[in-house]
Amino acid sequence: MEAPKDPLVIAGREFASRLFLGTGKFPSNDALRGAIASTETEMVTVALRRVDPTASEDILDALPDSTLLLTNTSGAADADEAVRLARLARAGGFPTWIKVEVTPDPRYLLPDPVETLRASEQLVADGFTVLPYCSADPILCKHLEEAGCATVMPLGSWIGSNQGLRTRAALEIIVEQSLVPVVVDAGIGAPSQAAEAMEMGADAVLVNTAIGTAGDPVEMGRAFRLAVEAGRIAFRSGLAAQRTTAEASSPLTGFLGIT
Repeated sequence: MEAPKDPLVIAGREFASRLFLGTGKFPSNDALRGAIASTETEMVTVALRRVDPTASEDILDALPDSTLLLTNTSGAADADEAVRLARLARAGGFPTWIKVEVTPDPRYLLPDPVETLRASEQLVADGFTVLPYCSADPILCKHLEEAGCATVMPLGSWIGSNQGLRTRAALEIIVEQSLVPVVVDAGIGAPSQAAEAMEMGADAVLVNTAIGTAGDPVEMGRAFRLAVEAGRIAFRSGLAAQRTTAEASSPLTGFLGIT
């Protein structure tokens, strides 16, 4: 039986995969190519600062034409710098899909909520498709949505920490309230955590460190793909409610004429 189609739609574009891939932690372009294939991802994010057209083998060489390049403004300390990086990417011929990252704090790489909103507003007005990385703040996410962002991308935990969904309670509110797709970004360290995000109703997840630094990035990418697919199916199927007491899975009476 063929699985029903369940595309993710962002800014009018359909994606079959709900697993987005970061590229900053892979040991080689070959490992990245393999992970792109094993995850079956259709969106890959690359920091403009890491693109070097003069290099003999640039990171862009690993990206298939079928994959959407989501340039990110990693390293930007404020809105002005993020906007400048986005415009440089557009001038360089990259897609106008931009992942806004404004992280002035070097230790925890926490997104600055004020500057993230300011950058997002400017870039939306400038014609970009904006996907902002942000703190798991339901009010901020609603402001970003109202500013015209194509998604919101709240963190699960600190970038690269592999701590999973430390912000679960807030993520649940964001998923409940959002009118645009919710992509859980940062901190997902295991396939089970990706499945957990999808089970709660997130529309997609973005993973980098957990795949790129795995002993076998290609096989880990496959594991994450399967986990994301399983989590999405579980959410759509309707998870059984949790109970505080036990409930027998088989009837104690009325079975084979027993009363």
